[in-house]
Amino acid sequence: MNLADLTTIGLGGPARAFVRAGTDDELIDAVATADASGEPVLIVGGGSNLVIADAGFDGTVVQVATRGLSRDGEPGTVTVAAGEDWDEVVARTLAEGLAGLECLSGIPGRAGATPIQNVGAYGQEGSSVITRVRVYDRLAKEIFYLPNESCGFGYRTSMFKRDGTRRHVVLSVTFRLAPGPLSAPVRYAELAGALGVEVGDRVPAAEARAVVIQLRQRKGMVIDPADPDSRSVGSFFVNPVLDAAALAAVEAAARAKYGPELQVPRFNAGDGLVKVPAAWLIERAGFGKGYGRGDGARISAKHTLALVNSGSASTAGLIALAGEIRAGVSDTFGVLLTPEPVLIGVEL
Repeated sequence: MNLADLTTIGLGGPARAFVRAGTDDELIDAVATADASGEPVLIVGGGSNLVIADAGFDGTVVQVATRGLSRDGEPGTVTVAAGEDWDEVVARTLAEGLAGLECLSGIPGRAGATPIQNVGAYGQEGSSVITRVRVYDRLAKEIFYLPNESCGFGYRTSMFKRDGTRRHVVLSVTFRLAPGPLSAPVRYAELAGALGVEVGDRVPAAEARAVVIQLRQRKGMVIDPADPDSRSVGSFFVNPVLDAAALAAVEAAARAKYGPELQVPRFNAGDGLVKVPAAWLIERAGFGKGYGRGDGARISAKHTLALVNSGSASTAGLIALAGEIRAGVSDTFGVLLTPEPVLIGVEL
């Protein structure tokens, strides 16, 4: 199995062994069998946030292909199998009159990645509606539920992602959504503007979904075989969260380079911290849309945060480009960008 075929960016070499797991039992058995023999394991869903080395993976790759969506318990509670296509989950919940996922429309991948990445977009995060995650614990060899407060959710992260051993295999995710036709309050200024409303307003959830997809399509963030800018892992870097001293250093560097009138955009991140757009830092460091090294890896022509495989790239070339951008931002602003995708067999 060529792992490039399992990733949205279309990069990665072969797997030594491959298993497609269509049930929880098959998933657990594949992982447990590999663990018992000391075999390295890579668990793959939709491959939308994964960068794999050109050499591939010297172990067993297990693709999560489980299915199922059920409504039980309290009104608005939905449990989704890890292998369900995420955007289809969003569409189905909205069709069933449940709001709360509409701003996460158009995001590629599988439902099981939602708690791992704490997937978020346009002012919504998965952690705000996830109530519990059902997991297989590879160390204890048991299945159990982790409540929201035990998942260690943070900005684009969780305890699942921070645990480098990948101890927990996500089997299903339970969400508590809001019955009714209206969206959650619109929190993102760009989305509010596109909807023609004020931040904090509610709109028909289906309308919010349609506009979110339009915005993502303009940025090449919806998978489209006809659009080479969509051959990516989405945003390659997370927006850095800075304290007052780090922000002051960025402001001083920006004004020294561009003049005293330049304002550094920032958003409140709580606890005296601010979030600065990584795309702004990248562009001001000299890396514009479409920038590339001539080897097939380049910045998207639509969105500075997306690094794309134009069709002839290698993982090595992509990582070299990411490293160049990261070094340029660090040299210019003193900020070290953090990659968002999971890197397998490569380092940045």
